[in-house]
Amino acid sequence: FRAGVPRANYMPYPFQIFQTPEQILIVYEYKGASRTVYMDYDRPALDASWMGTSNGHWEDDTLVIDGSGFNDHLWFDRAGNFASDALHVVERYTRNGPDHITYDVTIEDPEVFTRPWKMSMPLYRRQEENIQLLEYECYAYAETQVTPAR
Repeated sequence: FRAGVPRANYMPYPFQIFQTPEQILIVYEYKGASRTVYMDYDRPALDASWMGTSNGHWEDDTLVIDGSGFNDHLWFDRAGNFASDALHVVERYTRNGPDHITYDVTIEDPEVFTRPWKMSMPLYRRQEENIQLLEYECYAYAETQVTPAR
């Protein structure tokens, strides 16, 4: 399973944000996931996907992303909490300094949750020199077992 939104943002794997006037691209190290945030005009969610369809706009210094069109396969956490294809996510990224952002997210899914709920957390810029995203794949335990020599 891919992490989906919002889980991909709070997993312990880095991600990188690229910005143009028309789009923002978020590239995740975990499982090579990526998502496009459309900034020029709102696009309807045509096909259900792990990352959904993301439309964004700026409210002062806060990037607001409105996400919908998710498939019903994503998990919110390692415990297996899930969402349906009715999931609607509104994310707010507020830069608080050169090295951290406050990430606020409101989650609505009338097929799974009785009411909307929110999360908030800081996101920190990686400080290592020459940091880069690496390839990460999560393999099942059975695929990584080593057969003892005979």
